[in-house]
Amino acid sequence: MTSFLIMMRAEAGRIRDKYPDRIPVIVERAEKSDVPDIDKKKYLVPADLTVGQFVYVVRKRIKLSPEKAIFIFVKNILPPTDLLM
Repeated sequence: MTSFLIMMRAEAGRIRDKYPDRIPVIVERAEKSDVPDIDKKKYLVPADLTVGQFVYVVRKRIKLSPEKAIFIFVKNILPPTDLLM
């Protein structure tokens, strides 16, 4: 495991201890993506937020036009939009 991944997991653990009703989420853009880069990469979202609602938040943050698609992957899996975070 890389030191970056170890550091991120430790930070996520501290955040989960401090905010047990929130989920720490890190957003990264795929290398070959043509969507704009996002200025805010770390989010602390409520546990009752759906994946679809989170996608909406990210779309608004990067000011993405309705014609463009974005996909959220969790451990290389595309979760259903009605799934809770």
